[in-house]
Amino acid sequence: MTALNSDAIHVEDLEKKFGQFVAVDRISFSVKKGEIFGLLGPNGSGKSTTIRMLCGIITPTSGSGVVAGHDISTESEEIKHSIGYMSQKFSLYEDMTPFENLRFYLGVYNVPPDQWADRIKWTLDIARLEDVRHRLTRELPPGWRQRLALGCALLHRPDILFLDEPTSGVDPITRQHFWKFIGRLAGEGVTVFVTTHYMDEARNCRRIVMLDEGKIVAAGSPSEIIEETFPGRPEAGLEDVFIKLMSRRDN
Repeated sequence: MTALNSDAIHVEDLEKKFGQFVAVDRISFSVKKGEIFGLLGPNGSGKSTTIRMLCGIITPTSGSGVVAGHDISTESEEIKHSIGYMSQKFSLYEDMTPFENLRFYLGVYNVPPDQWADRIKWTLDIARLEDVRHRLTRELPPGWRQRLALGCALLHRPDILFLDEPTSGVDPITRQHFWKFIGRLAGEGVTVFVTTHYMDEARNCRRIVMLDEGKIVAAGSPSEIIEETFPGRPEAGLEDVFIKLMSRRDN
């Protein structure tokens, strides 16, 4: 597999071991610029480990990868400043206000101070949090805190956005608004790499990869994967595919 100029992310034979345990087992895939790309799999399948390698948080055991033009093994700091990352666990400071969280992360991302006012206003607007900018973050409903976390990940205007189960624990209406916004970002050229357990959300992805026990078990567009797994079954959906492919270990 050869990386192309249109690839925002490219990995080849990527592997991560923790002792004798193989968390990610020599996987290869690429993500196009401006694409919404989904990584699916059950808990423990290697999704979060894969994201952490791509974000420069942990180093691969073997294999290669390029994210935003930077090598994931040798240029982790450059990657961290080129991407936005929203983890599945809420990672902001709950004893600070949304405004204070935004100001803190502007400093972390080294955004020039003369841009801070505009970035804060833009983020509060897109996250619909202007009216609560001075409330403590811990007092906000879960969906509002998720919007704030997404806003912080976008403060430095990254080309690639990593979202690790971003809508876990939020209500369906909030999820719908969240995905409309993700669609807008992709339309503006932002590459979105997302993990989710919601199969209806996965249908928003142009292409997906399914992992099980660290290995790729399916790859392609949602419709391609459904047709390949259930040929001639128009009533089948991604949830049916997920159940069938992930249950193989029990057979």
